[in-house]
Amino acid sequence: MGQDARLRAVVALAQGMAAAHSPRGSWRAAAQGARQGLSGSFAALSVWERERGRLRVLANVGERAPGEEEFPRDEAYPVHEFPEITEFLHERWSGGVEPYAWVETAEGHRGDGRAGYCHQRVAALRRRGRGCCVVAPVVLRGRAWGELYVARPVGAPVFDRADADFATVLASVVAAGVAQTERLEEARRLAFTDSLTGLANRRAVDVRLDEAVERHRREGVVVSLVVCDVNGLKQVNDQLGHAVGDRLLERFGSLLSLCGAMLPGALAARLGGDEFCLLSVGPPSDVVVRVAEELCARAARLELGDGVACGVASTGDRIGPVRSARRLFRLADAAQYRAKAARAVAPVVAGREGADDPVVRLADSPPPPGPGERRRFRR
Repeated sequence: MGQDARLRAVVALAQGMAAAHSPRGSWRAAAQGARQGLSGSFAALSVWERERGRLRVLANVGERAPGEEEFPRDEAYPVHEFPEITEFLHERWSGGVEPYAWVETAEGHRGDGRAGYCHQRVAALRRRGRGCCVVAPVVLRGRAWGELYVARPVGAPVFDRADADFATVLASVVAAGVAQTERLEEARRLAFTDSLTGLANRRAVDVRLDEAVERHRREGVVVSLVVCDVNGLKQVNDQLGHAVGDRLLERFGSLLSLCGAMLPGALAARLGGDEFCLLSVGPPSDVVVRVAEELCARAARLELGDGVACGVASTGDRIGPVRSARRLFRLADAAQYRAKAARAVAPVVAGREGADDPVVRLADSPPPPGPGERRRFRR
């Protein structure tokens, strides 16, 4: 491959990773760009999981062997089985030596002129019908992050030293792309996470609830919303200080997360101030109500505060048609409002009191005029 073609391959790899909309998309673009740039039939990107001492495959692209998945759930290899990797993973280049790629062949010799080979990798090449591979360490912020692996089939030209040098260049481009992906993911995480409790925030709830209601309209899936208001937070803040009040919110957030785990796929969130919610998609409304009851019981036993006021609204109950996220939120708000007004120790559930359910009526009625009763349901 000429210099111009290799320059185009570098640009294409960088552009592919930059255009990806998810980590998986970025991993696939990295492996695919390296495969095409090195004229390989197969490529993989792996990450070094230091805490587990293993190299875990993130993406496989190209001509996959039986059992190789594009995004494997748990394809991993103990690092100690690959001694030529270990020297790089121990930051051999920290003394000024640049990391370099190496070549292995199915015949058991190096194709790049370097001495030695890895028995496990050679065995893997033979087992999968591949003739040779080039492996390049991916170095991120001065530390080994993982490796880029590109293979060719039996009978194809063996990778040479120039290919190994080019693989090293591609690995550095992948490292830059991975760093950018990680920065974007962190920014997305912060944008959808409550900084105090670590739960999802209101923005995350809005996005997920819109998607859930659309699924309900298309498929009839049950969507339930549990809205909670932590009682006594103002008193805790006034008497014990805001640091203690924050501790109450953090403890309730942990409790909400724990109870939310009883509902597969539920989203636990802090809406703001002393308001929290659980968004459940799929489980029947009775199951969600039981979880809300458990949440109320546990919150009542917290050392701080005075329990919670909890309202539940579910498309599985008789609440009328739910064509928008706004209406489900208003119903859950109205149920929580009634729970707080009655100082109820159990959740109030919209639609459980017959055709003229007071919660449904309250949610669907216009707010009272003038400075009288204060009600603020979400619009």
